[in-house]
Amino acid sequence: MLIIQVDNGNIEKALKQYKSKVVKTKQLKELRDRQEFEKTSVKKRQMKTLAKYVQKKKDEANKD
Repeated sequence: MLIIQVDNGNIEKALKQYKSKVVKTKQLKELRDRQEFEKTSVKKRQMKTLAKYVQKKKDEANKD
């Protein structure tokens, strides 16, 4: 649960704090991920391909 205190009736500042806390706690990402079930094997496969991609990019950057 996110708790935001409103000081002097400043709703705009409170909304800005709320949005930043939502991003930091990754609530929206969690909700999107839970909308449909994904097998763990599929998740692992995606993580491996992402790791390969990142490693390839790092190797290319180190070559130059």
